[in-house]
Amino acid sequence: MSVNAVTHLNFRGDARVALTFYQSVFGGDVVMVTYKEAGNVQDPSEEDQVMWGQVTAGSGFCVMAYDVPSHLPWNQGENAFFVSLRGEATEEVTAYWKKLSDDATVLQPLEPARWAPLYGMLKDRFGVTWVVDVVSEYNAS
Repeated sequence: MSVNAVTHLNFRGDARVALTFYQSVFGGDVVMVTYKEAGNVQDPSEEDQVMWGQVTAGSGFCVMAYDVPSHLPWNQGENAFFVSLRGEATEEVTAYWKKLSDDATVLQPLEPARWAPLYGMLKDRFGVTWVVDVVSEYNAS
């Protein structure tokens, strides 16, 4: 079993450009899934924005990013990033979730999502927002 904590950057419509830029700087591979591809469109004008994106390089560099939808608050100086906790085992991820949830505000319960076996979001007692999920290979079909 393994788990990784990765910086998860938040943008308002610039995630694609930012991820492409970071790939040009650090090399590696970039993957992006739009809201439309994930079946999670809430505003048709945002369907082609990035719901989940990641750059990974052989050097160990990894950064994730997404476009915060317009129905959610976003302020570049206040919530410019999350910490993403990703694991391969449901039991391990659930155990971390339960511990992180102590005195936390759950923003999205840890539960199955179309794009992951488990996905949840919470703001811990220190004000840090964690995005927690079980890693899976995304299938756009």
